[in-house]
Amino acid sequence: MVEHAAVNRGVVGSSPTSGANFIEGIEDPQSFDTDPAQISEGSGARIRKVKFPVTIEHRRFSAKIYGKSVAYPFYRVAYKAGGKRIIRSFSEFKEAKAAAQSKVRELAQGSQTAALSSKDASAALAIRDALESFARQTGHAFTALEAVTGFLDGVKYLPAGYSLPEAVRSFAATVAVVQGKPVAEAAEEFLAIRAPKAKAAEGRRSQLSPVYEAHVESWLREFTKMFPGHSLGDLNKDLLSRYVSTLEKLSPKSKNDRRAALAMFFRWCVRQNYLPPTQRLTGADAMQKEPLDAAPTEFYRPAELRALLGAARGQMRAVIAVQALAGLRLEEARKLKWENVFGVEGHIEITALNAKTRRRRLVEICPALKAWLEPYRECTGKVWTDTATLNGFVSAFARLRDSLGIPSRRNGLRHAFCSFHFAVHANENLTAAQAGNSPAMIHQHYKGLATRAEAEKWFNVCPAGETP
Repeated sequence: MVEHAAVNRGVVGSSPTSGANFIEGIEDPQSFDTDPAQISEGSGARIRKVKFPVTIEHRRFSAKIYGKSVAYPFYRVAYKAGGKRIIRSFSEFKEAKAAAQSKVRELAQGSQTAALSSKDASAALAIRDALESFARQTGHAFTALEAVTGFLDGVKYLPAGYSLPEAVRSFAATVAVVQGKPVAEAAEEFLAIRAPKAKAAEGRRSQLSPVYEAHVESWLREFTKMFPGHSLGDLNKDLLSRYVSTLEKLSPKSKNDRRAALAMFFRWCVRQNYLPPTQRLTGADAMQKEPLDAAPTEFYRPAELRALLGAARGQMRAVIAVQALAGLRLEEARKLKWENVFGVEGHIEITALNAKTRRRRLVEICPALKAWLEPYRECTGKVWTDTATLNGFVSAFARLRDSLGIPSRRNGLRHAFCSFHFAVHANENLTAAQAGNSPAMIHQHYKGLATRAEAEKWFNVCPAGETP
């Protein structure tokens, strides 16, 4: 009677309807148990049957203790916390009773731990230990809520089959720490690295064109003067637009050349970690290429070639002849040696060292060109030595042309060769092989510009008194 009396005083309730709206009975509500664990701590107490489920109440919260059964020989404490139904098992009634009393008090005090199962509690403690360990190692502290919500926020963006740690490691491998760098300082560093590549060792060709490198140097310094004191990180689309607006008087090609040099500089800055890989400067509207003017391809005519060759003397005549009748570029002709002209019978050898494409080619010598070159057969050394620089030849040729009243036509001799050669052979592959160009370029720029009759006149321009 001792234990049962305690129940009736409100600590333990045995009414079969008590808490019926909370949980259905796991056992037969009329079951009885005479396990010795039901004996109270008072001495001399007699064993008495207890009717299950037993309800433990505190204020408006309650828990039920269900008795043992054949199928499940444990006492079970059932209560509701955090909107969940929780059941815990005990081998002894006194343990179940103590647990039930503890839980209803926790619930009455507003504690949320009552909603945790033993598995949940173990997981929570493991999370706490992991966060404390992370804070000690890195100095960065996060709450459990921050850690979980951050993890879930990252996972939702991952494709199927990828883990968050894997994605983070991959991302970290591609992220560079960007260093602040003044625009002018970065540009000078860029130019200093490229300068040695524009110088050729004896008997070798430079990696970069000295002429083009001089242009790049001029363009970059022109750009940096617009933004004194600015860092690379300050550059944006508006500043680039301001720079390009100063180039309005230039041709589309000249503006595109400057855009290409800037884009090359920005890519180098990314590799040096002066700009982030995600920089979008090259994607700015001001950096987009402009369509080139559809200007006609200008070239000299047979009568003009005859006048130029007739008036030219010495090395000037030879350079004009190989450009007009063999299609050499001016730079290729200027670097040509007489051994390249007469070394291979019937052909001019353009070495890889001198070719724009860095590939050796042989150019056929037509009968008219052979006649113009014959007086030079005993010459040695370079074909053009009168003036070492490219501008020196250009100036000399301009004086000759002006003296004859012939208008200036940019690259007019090479353009004439390509146009007339294609008109004679109607084969872009053959013309491209001779000119050191691509068939597509020949087809695009030289097809249909000259008639076959005019082309035959061009390749029949010979010294006075000679016929091909």
